[in-house]
Amino acid sequence: MQVSVIRHTKVNLLSSVCYGQTDVDLADSFEDEVKIIQDKIDDNFDAVFSSPLNRCLQLSQTFSTEIMIDERLKEFNFGDWEMQNWIDINPEEINPWYNDFVNTKTPNGESMNEMFFRINSFMNDLRQQDFENVLIVTHGGIIRLIWCYLLQIPLKNTFKIPTDYHEVLKFNLGKTENEDFILQKK
Repeated sequence: MQVSVIRHTKVNLLSSVCYGQTDVDLADSFEDEVKIIQDKIDDNFDAVFSSPLNRCLQLSQTFSTEIMIDERLKEFNFGDWEMQNWIDINPEEINPWYNDFVNTKTPNGESMNEMFFRINSFMNDLRQQDFENVLIVTHGGIIRLIWCYLLQIPLKNTFKIPTDYHEVLKFNLGKTENEDFILQKK
C-alpha cells in the first residue's frame, strides 16, 4: 500500500515552548499551508488516519469526512513539562532525559521507547490492512519514529531526522518489512 504521512501545519505558539500532547491552536497561515500540502499529494485515499489532537484533525478534515482517529499517532507525552519554556525546566529534571531520552521518561510522561512501541504497533496493524492508498496526519515526533521503523534507525538518532510543518513523506508499506521502500519526501 502507498502511504502518505503529513506533519500538521504550524502552530500558534513560540518554538521555545515545550508542547507534545497539549492541544494548541494552529497559526493563522493554516489555509495557505493546506494549499501547499494539497499541491504535494493526491487526494484519492482509501483511508485517512489522524492523531486525535486538533492540530491534526483540522488538517485531516480537509482530505476526508471519514477519519480514523488513532491515539497511537499522538505526539510525545512531555508530562509535567507540557507548556513550559524549555529553558525554564529544571536542569536536574531535564538533563537525565537529554542524556538518555530513549529510556528515560519525562516526569508523568513517556520515554522514546514507549512512544516507539505505540508507532510500531500502529504500523504493524496498518501493514495487515488491505488499503491501497492511505493518508496519515500526525506530528514531527511520530514521523521521526516512522522513519526509524522503516529504516531500522536506532532511536538514539531520532532527533537527527529533520521534519518540517506540512512536510509529506511517501512510502510503500508491504505485508513484510522486506517490501517497504521510501517513495519520496516533499
